[in-house]
Amino acid sequence: MTTAIAADDRGFFGHPRGLMICFATEMWERFSFYGMKYLLLLYLTKYHLFTDAAGLEVLGGYAALVYAMPVIGGLLADRYLGMRKSVVFGGLLLVAGHLGMAVEGEQARLVGDSIERDEGALQVFYLSLALIVMGVGYLKPNISTIVGQLYTKDDPRRDSGFTIFYMGINLGSFTATLLCGYLGETYGWGYGFGAAGIGMLLGLATFIYGQRYLRGLAEPPEGGQLDAPVFLGLKREHTIYLASFGGVAVIWQMLQFHAAVGLLLNSLSLIVLAGLIWFVTARCNAVERSRMIVLIVLTLSTVVFWALFEQSAASMTLFADRVMDREVMGISFTASQYGALNAMFIFSLAPFFAWLWTSLGRRGLEPSTPVKFALGIAQAGLGFGALVYGAGHPNEAGLVSAYWMILAYLLHTCGELCLSPVGLSAVTKLAVPSVVGVMMGSWFLATAYSEFVAAQLAKLAAIETSAGSVTDTAAALASYTELFSFLLWLGLGVGLLMLLLSPLLRRMMHGTH
Repeated sequence: MTTAIAADDRGFFGHPRGLMICFATEMWERFSFYGMKYLLLLYLTKYHLFTDAAGLEVLGGYAALVYAMPVIGGLLADRYLGMRKSVVFGGLLLVAGHLGMAVEGEQARLVGDSIERDEGALQVFYLSLALIVMGVGYLKPNISTIVGQLYTKDDPRRDSGFTIFYMGINLGSFTATLLCGYLGETYGWGYGFGAAGIGMLLGLATFIYGQRYLRGLAEPPEGGQLDAPVFLGLKREHTIYLASFGGVAVIWQMLQFHAAVGLLLNSLSLIVLAGLIWFVTARCNAVERSRMIVLIVLTLSTVVFWALFEQSAASMTLFADRVMDREVMGISFTASQYGALNAMFIFSLAPFFAWLWTSLGRRGLEPSTPVKFALGIAQAGLGFGALVYGAGHPNEAGLVSAYWMILAYLLHTCGELCLSPVGLSAVTKLAVPSVVGVMMGSWFLATAYSEFVAAQLAKLAAIETSAGSVTDTAAALASYTELFSFLLWLGLGVGLLMLLLSPLLRRMMHGTH
């Protein structure tokens, strides 16, 4: 394997030129992902006239699989393909999937008591989602790995390099949600989804063009034996690609039979949890056992946080579409465009939080990891408190002011900045070295499971619509208020529980806090 780029390579804001390539690739990949994320549920309920429950099942299954698949993609890249081949293959799948999403077909219509849908276009839609799921699995984990390899372990630019990289993620999210949301809801769904596909094509072209700046860091590992015949005379590399298309076919069907996604996630979660309980009981010494128990508790608590946070593309988007006055300072925004608030607040607040933790740390006052988790979960709950209060004070038309939604996103983002940055760090610090990979996989499995849970929670406020529109705004507002009230107390309750447990958890971390 080629060694990391020399420390004197300062062609991109004092960083290796390869960072520019990773930054641009990830920016466009996130552009494509977020460009369609906030449109998805609105498209299903307003164009194909899905019920809220059916649309949420598709969204939940898709989002869960998107977060689960990178575990497999990362393993295949590490063992066989290398990051360049994985990113290019994943990028091609993403381009195909996003452009396939632009195929709208005929709009669904009510005929008598039944709804007639363009089933052919829906099959293209499900296949496109499956291609995106598999593409994200190959691309998402490997771009971050390349960034890490651009620096030696003792390079002082390493942390700031990742900061620049993550700015690319949020820049892509912010611009895509505004642009694709506007195009999709104003000019036609295909324009929004198509713009997302063009963004991914630009990202893939950037990555291929910039290979010379990566200096071989993304090449297949030694011993991968990609040319070795393994299946009916096919080389290992081609067998992996063929199996991936087989996986696309399986995901294509799973997205249409939603119970399969839930069964898969429940089964995997029980197996992993049982395995961890056995490992902690039988293979760990006292200190390792304590740290692993803390890590398991933290991981389980993230399911609650992300299940609340990910209402943004589910119940919060439907709320914005149906019962909210979307005008802010004389400008009217579409419902999906409000999803850009998260990225905007990360831009604004991430430097402040970085300064805050450092400043408190110098004084010995920085909260421990469990306390940060408690603060994050509680703030996710408080975000719904803002929406509940706003729902109790609608305007003359019975609509809720958009400023309450802005406050909700502000609180959710503050919660994310308390919890998310320390999460993966906690995995590497607390896990027994021999199972760090398993625990990292468990962390992503918990995130995937939370997406599934988020959809189930949002279904509690499923509303009957007529041709995709709400007929009784007051009844819809009451339904969302009931759901958001429950989420408010859920977030505050779990946050309080974590806060009460934090002294014990901190002691059980044995100095790794």
